[in-house]
Amino acid sequence: MSDNLNREHAVFVNWIPPLVEILKAKGGSATPKELREGIAQKMKLKDSFLSERYEKSGQLTFNNQVYWAKQYLAWEKLVDTSKQGVWALTDEGWNAAFDYNCAWELVSKWIKIHRDARRKKEATDEAVDMIEIESDPAKSLSLLEIIKNTTPRGFEHLCGRLLREYDFEAIEITKGSYDDGIDGTAVLKLNPFVNMSVYFQCKRYDGTVPIARVREFIGVLSTENRGVDKGIFITTGTFPTSAYKLEKNNTALELIDGEKLVEMFEKVELGVKRRDVYDPDLSFFKQYTE
Repeated sequence: MSDNLNREHAVFVNWIPPLVEILKAKGGSATPKELREGIAQKMKLKDSFLSERYEKSGQLTFNNQVYWAKQYLAWEKLVDTSKQGVWALTDEGWNAAFDYNCAWELVSKWIKIHRDARRKKEATDEAVDMIEIESDPAKSLSLLEIIKNTTPRGFEHLCGRLLREYDFEAIEITKGSYDDGIDGTAVLKLNPFVNMSVYFQCKRYDGTVPIARVREFIGVLSTENRGVDKGIFITTGTFPTSAYKLEKNNTALELIDGEKLVEMFEKVELGVKRRDVYDPDLSFFKQYTE
């Protein structure tokens, strides 16, 4: 992307306001595909426009434009991208409101920053990041404790975000108390021919989830007439042995306890940062202490 940009060629700026709006509507995160489809629908873009490609690379023009819309938001720290490619609003992004002029001001700002001080800024940011890592008080809390501190609604959206990292699509968080025991719905594309519809339940527990809650969830799945294929019960606590027996006998049920939940976050590096830790080798020092 050139640092010298004019409004005539910066078509991607048009996609910044709807991109932010769609992310908010989807609970703060979405896959690039979901955002492209949402923008195309909201802006009523024609198929002929969506199918245009660059002559040299053959890349779809619209896909590239949406990427750059996201990239400028990322530089402003309004949107971040996970290891798996999911785009999500930051706290600042949730409070941001954009029209075209605001979007252009943001883009112009970062064009100037990259032109005048790109290398200096990157070096400064890296140094600041290192300081924050060393002084971050959150390091004293475990990942599971931090997850438990989310709000009930926040935990539902967090679980939706995690599912996106594992290639679930069309994720919707149910609204209010009229969810019939379901906190969200999603679709998992198994292959080009087969999709699996999924319901998920998200409950923060310090202890063991009552078996009655699991049975209620199974009941919703079995009486649901909209064709659900899988039910995922996610908790920060644990499940009783009887719940795992139900899971074994019910292929539509999947139980995710706190330990497994942490593993899932770590596997896709969502909300965590990898770091190397060196533990002292006591056998090496033994000869110097005796």
